Amino acid sequence: MRMQRAAAIALLLAVLAAGVASAQEVIDRIVARLDTDIILLSDVRELARYQQFADGKSETDAEILDRLIDQYIVKTEAKAALFPVPTDEDVNRSLQRLKRTFSSPEEYEERKKQSGLSDDDIRKILRSQTYLSNYLDSRFRASIQISDKAIQDFYETRVVPRAKTRGQAPPTLDAAHDFIQEALVQRAINEQADKWLKESRARVHVDNLLNETSK
Repeated sequence: MRMQRAAAIALLLAVLAAGVASAQEVIDRIVARLDTDIILLSDVRELARYQQFADGKSETDAEILDRLIDQYIVKTEAKAALFPVPTDEDVNRSLQRLKRTFSSPEEYEERKKQSGLSDDDIRKILRSQTYLSNYLDSRFRASIQISDKAIQDFYETRVVPRAKTRGQAPPTLDAAHDFIQEALVQRAINEQADKWLKESRARVHVDNLLNETSK
């Protein structure tokens, strides 16, 4: 009887182990093959958790995969250019900016807990994002010129109406000049980066396996 019971327990453990292995395979599978890299489903899930943590919502798996493919393209270009990686101080600044987007330290900690992300997870993602954004900034900023008319138009159509909506007196154009100029520069960088990424996509071989993982 004992031998039969031991055999039954061993069989049960084997079934459970097989079930765990199967679950792990579903959780972490290749969702895209690139020229020199792969993207895992766990990468998609991690970025989704970060978006939920930082923005209160996340994109679809397909949208996140597209974002990760774009990040691969930028990272490959940055590494080829020997672009310097962010320092710990750079990451600390990014972390402080992120924390300021929350209403309180308590909200930050609560959303972090809900997301299941650790402090190391957040710093890793911030380090990657800082590296990529710094590279795009260095690549495109020098070619961008913002005219006085563009600054004036932004002031009249965005800054003044927003202040009036809040019942506040708008800042003077001179006081808002540098802020507006940087906002327009960032918008231009994003536009040029989007155009460059679309062109670069055509030169990168991508096998999209995302739909296969959901079958």
